[in-house]
Amino acid sequence: MIELMIVVAIVSILAAIAYPSYLNSVRKGRRSDGAAALTAVQLTQEKLRASCRFYAQNLAGAADACGATAAASIIKAPVASPDGRYSIAVSNASATGYTATATGLGDQANDNDGGLTCTLVLTVSAANPHGVRTPAGCWN
Repeated sequence: MIELMIVVAIVSILAAIAYPSYLNSVRKGRRSDGAAALTAVQLTQEKLRASCRFYAQNLAGAADACGATAAASIIKAPVASPDGRYSIAVSNASATGYTATATGLGDQANDNDGGLTCTLVLTVSAANPHGVRTPAGCWN
């Protein structure tokens, strides 16, 4: 009986060490959901910008709509990632750029890389038309 208790104790200790590492690996694998959503926003923004003077500040809507300003422009894009693990938002939209952010929802909000929370940010500007992806460690 003592031997069985020792085995159970050892298995419990190993599980307590391995389980958090497993959860971090799962969260890291799910980052692709947020990255895919931001890439879709980027493609839709570029499509709108080809016929509009501004990038859109707003997501959703039935169709892309070019307004008199960025704040009045809308792109047809969901406010959540395809698997629903990230909320998507656009800010700082103008004629030359915008910032798109994917913020983790539920357990995905606990995703981090070396202590840095992995809220995925894509910043497009005239100087960086392909976008700067931050934090860099979370995009790998």
